[in-house]
Amino acid sequence: MKLTKYTVETSKGKLQYNICENGKPNIVLINGGSGPIEGWMKVLPEISESSSVFSYNRFGVSGSDKPQEAQDGRTIIKTLREALTIVGFEPPFLLVGHSLGGLYANLYARLYPEEISGVVFLESSHPKDLSLNQYQGKSVRAINKMFTLFDSLSSHKQFNEVHFVNETVDQIQQIDAFPEIPVFVVTGGKENRMMPEVIRKKRLANQLELLTLSKNSKHIIARKSGHFPQLSEPTVVIEAIKDCVKQIQTNTRNYIK
Repeated sequence: MKLTKYTVETSKGKLQYNICENGKPNIVLINGGSGPIEGWMKVLPEISESSSVFSYNRFGVSGSDKPQEAQDGRTIIKTLREALTIVGFEPPFLLVGHSLGGLYANLYARLYPEEISGVVFLESSHPKDLSLNQYQGKSVRAINKMFTLFDSLSSHKQFNEVHFVNETVDQIQQIDAFPEIPVFVVTGGKENRMMPEVIRKKRLANQLELLTLSKNSKHIIARKSGHFPQLSEPTVVIEAIKDCVKQIQTNTRNYIK
């Protein structure tokens, strides 16, 4: 599959995107932090055979414009909704959020529940993951702090979304309600030797907590994968998305009855 990138002019700048229109539901792929569209290339061809799929590069990534304001969750979702409206990609959406993109999927579903038909959390960040840094060694925390300082010296990097994760988490926690929709949680099962055991266990607990967002939820472990199952085990991710599509279609038929 050849990846064709288009450009959409939003009120905050230009965004690169790809769109495949082959039926319902409409799927929106939300990258992890600084992740490009290309990260979806092992799953995009197959899921776009029977569904319409929108993927894009957020501000500061690849050919999209650099951000001109703080990129917290609400701001990112506002821009995404504007882009979807301009290109005519209509809700309801099945959101697939990888890593940091999972926070945006989580917030989007809370802010606009009528627009979301399902969510696949792919190695997704959880609001409680913020507390995991305290279990890192002092050297790791020092390095992270140093990189944050370097980023703040760059005029556009000061607006990078990674600096506003706390704000995004606060925005999620301000809205208790999450829609009763299919929720699939895909977690990498491969052990990371760089990750302390206490962090691994707490992060897994956070992944399992995502299941409590909906009564219609399912946990899938990508046993040969770390943080990027869409690259290491694309078949697992494809099947999770397809299963979520089936649940959405079943819910739609039952609603019509």
